[in-house]
Amino acid sequence: MRQLYSIGIYIAHFVLKVLALFNPKLKLGVTGRKDTFDRLKASIKPKDKTFWFHCASLGEYEQGLPVFEALKKKYPNYKVVLSFFSPSGYELRKDAKIADVVVYLPLDTKANAKHFLDIVHPNYILFVKYEIWPNILLEIKKRQLNAVLISAVFRTSQSFFKWYGGFMKSSLFAFNHIFTQDDNSKALLEGIAYQNVTVSGDTRFDRVTNQLSVDNSVSFIEGFKNHKPCVVFGSTWPEDDKLFLDYINANAHIKFIIAPHNIKRSYIAALKSQLKTKTICFSEMDPMDLSDYNVFILDTIGYLSRVYNYADVVYVGGAAGQTGLHNILEPAVFGKPIIIGKNYHKFPEAKRLIALGGVTSVSTVSAFESVIASLIKDPTLRAQQGSINTGFIEKNRGAVVQILDYIRI
Repeated sequence: MRQLYSIGIYIAHFVLKVLALFNPKLKLGVTGRKDTFDRLKASIKPKDKTFWFHCASLGEYEQGLPVFEALKKKYPNYKVVLSFFSPSGYELRKDAKIADVVVYLPLDTKANAKHFLDIVHPNYILFVKYEIWPNILLEIKKRQLNAVLISAVFRTSQSFFKWYGGFMKSSLFAFNHIFTQDDNSKALLEGIAYQNVTVSGDTRFDRVTNQLSVDNSVSFIEGFKNHKPCVVFGSTWPEDDKLFLDYINANAHIKFIIAPHNIKRSYIAALKSQLKTKTICFSEMDPMDLSDYNVFILDTIGYLSRVYNYADVVYVGGAAGQTGLHNILEPAVFGKPIIIGKNYHKFPEAKRLIALGGVTSVSTVSAFESVIASLIKDPTLRAQQGSINTGFIEKNRGAVVQILDYIRI
């Protein structure tokens, strides 16, 4: 099975190289992987003590960051190698201050696994959430290196828990310990005789709680809002737009901030063309009176987590279509009532907050308009739902402490 997997990896790599000729994002990954070993050799020396942190993409990086930062602070003499699988993670965090070198994870072949580990020679390895690369993990196991998986989530549909999943299952045993987000994941692991597992929860709760300790003021948003009701649409996709554009166009007395996931110029232009009320983009902004505008399009990155602080109501995108729900914990920590789309069932925090009443899922335009109209009209309802969300964050933080208590070097 391992041999078939490795052959499949080579075939997939060939296909990606062909597709990269026509897809700029894929091209970034294919090109970036060519530099991985040279970048590592230039930054990591044989006598260095090292941490290796690996994340699939940006979301997993944000999830692991509070643990990474705590380890870096506790062991300042260790160099940090940070690797990503996806260009969307690497391109945005290739200059991350937490790391001494940031690279793409090489193709998961036996030879690459050996070469990567020879150069990095990690004293400790942390993988985040979903990342299971069998050849790399089996080489880690062979070398008896210290490795943990944090904020893990498992489902019965995954190959680890199927009759044919022996090869993938064996790679899980490369981890000395697995910290899961929920009891169900722990039960699944115990069902395949993996016993070194702790339910620590999701490190994102610690991550978003840290947001409260920084300055969250954004002067141009204060000028735009001008003490009026404000709805923030965060990390939205075209499927999300269909739910709320009519409402925006019909309610000029409310301030709206849209932070699309895709900030390409063509998409922003198409979005703006559908808005029938006075609209301005961050990229068009200069010193002016923003209070005259009804819609502010945040066509940049780096502000959204602070902008949520100015919302009276928040809509978080991704669940109206199939792209995946974005982070609802960021607005929840500020005590904001939250609306999401219908496809949230793979996100445990969304299911729990819907059950508690802090988050509302909608599937149609009329449902969205009904929910948001109620929230805008009723400040008591907003406060009740917001309080549920802040209480949920407070109750579930603490995963970082458990993980750090386990890691001893």
